[in-house]
Amino acid sequence: MTHPSDYRAYFFKIDTTIKKIRNVLQKQFNEAGFDLTVDQWVLIDHLYRNPGISQNVLADLTTKDAPTVTRMIDLLCKKGLTERRMTENDRRKFLVSLTPEGKMKYHEVLPTVVEIRRKGWGDLNEEDYQHFVRIMDSIYKNFSD
Repeated sequence: MTHPSDYRAYFFKIDTTIKKIRNVLQKQFNEAGFDLTVDQWVLIDHLYRNPGISQNVLADLTTKDAPTVTRMIDLLCKKGLTERRMTENDRRKFLVSLTPEGKMKYHEVLPTVVEIRRKGWGDLNEEDYQHFVRIMDSIYKNFSD
């Protein structure tokens, strides 16, 4: 028996949609002179909501590998937006936080991110959002078993 997803490349739809959103967001960042990539913004956003987390936790939250997060944190540190502190228990582990400049950057960029999110969502309603989240969570879970 043929399953409905056999010929529907839903992953292609997801991928092309994500790429479109990222491209639009990066264009807005560039035009606004934010000096950030979308990936750097994702780290800043997570650090704003989870101050003082380890790089490994940050990698898990952003679904990026640890070396990539390390390189990105290095760049954000050079820009003065993040800082690392050694943990008291394990001098090999670092906790990452936003600097005051990083928090200012978060508040500077957030309105642009919100505007892009609203544009993308258009006239979809709360019920649409609940269905969307349920479907995406289900697909994610199906690949997590």
